Amino acid sequence: MQPTTLCNLNCTYCYLPDRKQSKRMSVEVAEAVAAGVEEWSEQHPVTVVWHGGEPLAVDPAYFRALVRPFGPGAAHPITHAVQTNATRIDETWCEVFSDVPIRVTVSIDGPDEANDSRLDWSGRPSTARAMHGIDTLRRAGISFSMIAVVSDLSPGSASRLFRFACELGCENLGVNLAEKKGVYIGGQEPQTGVVAFWQELAACWQADPRIHVRELDHAYTYIREELAGAAPQRAEHPIRPLPLVTWDGHYLPIGAELAGFRSPQHGEFTAGNVLETPLTVLAGRAGEVAWVAEALTGIANCRKQCEHFSYCRGGQVANKYFETGRLDTTETAYCRTSKIDLLEGILRHAEHART
Repeated sequence: MQPTTLCNLNCTYCYLPDRKQSKRMSVEVAEAVAAGVEEWSEQHPVTVVWHGGEPLAVDPAYFRALVRPFGPGAAHPITHAVQTNATRIDETWCEVFSDVPIRVTVSIDGPDEANDSRLDWSGRPSTARAMHGIDTLRRAGISFSMIAVVSDLSPGSASRLFRFACELGCENLGVNLAEKKGVYIGGQEPQTGVVAFWQELAACWQADPRIHVRELDHAYTYIREELAGAAPQRAEHPIRPLPLVTWDGHYLPIGAELAGFRSPQHGEFTAGNVLETPLTVLAGRAGEVAWVAEALTGIANCRKQCEHFSYCRGGQVANKYFETGRLDTTETAYCRTSKIDLLEGILRHAEHART
């Protein structure tokens, strides 16, 4: 769910096209989504993630109004999560997080200069404001996770990041390598430092596993399944994409990062609008939408061609488009740096630990 396009920061690596514009989700959109989510909760648990722009750029009272249409769930629970840069967190927001309740993930890239890309629109650093927000969470007794965007792959950077996350007190650390995406054209090209970074991070976590590291959790789970001979069955499991509803009600069943972008071939990336068609109907016929069908073809191509498919599950749709201009391609730079090189780094760490 994208409660607003607006973000109070202007991070140098951000891919979002409309982050300086204040376009706010209406309660009517939230109500339409809530009706569909209620139906889904008859079959399985549902988590509603508030993300895209800076969700806390809307005021707390309005955010409560957006969340209010969502009930506790039918046969299974409906829960909420938020991804925030933490700079706007105060006691009032902590009350919202506790009352709903909402799981919190903060975006901060590490200590000192590691966070220098996270600037506001005046070019001022945001680290002190983010740390104040995180301190407010801790004082309120609210647990949180952390996501870092990593641009520096030099030796020691993984250790510094891991130590920072542990000292921060987060429960989970997610690591995204800076990449070419959307309006951001920088990012990592394939390089030897990527494998070494993952190897170093694996060593840090093995030595002190007090927090979860998202990428390592996923990779080690896959490795255990591979060793147990269960990976082929994993490859046959249905793909579980993360759909998005934009501020104005457009539904993207896959490739959430494509929101706000247009393709010369497909036009705007949307599979319909929840204000016009029920969410469950849009989801049921999404495969008939041309760009979605092309993306699903890309996943099928990955299944046929890639030896890592049981691990990566078809890659990231948005990365395929932003790197190649198509949705039906297979291996991308993202695949290499965030999946294949990650596995290689873990294997190198294991080999080094045995010697």
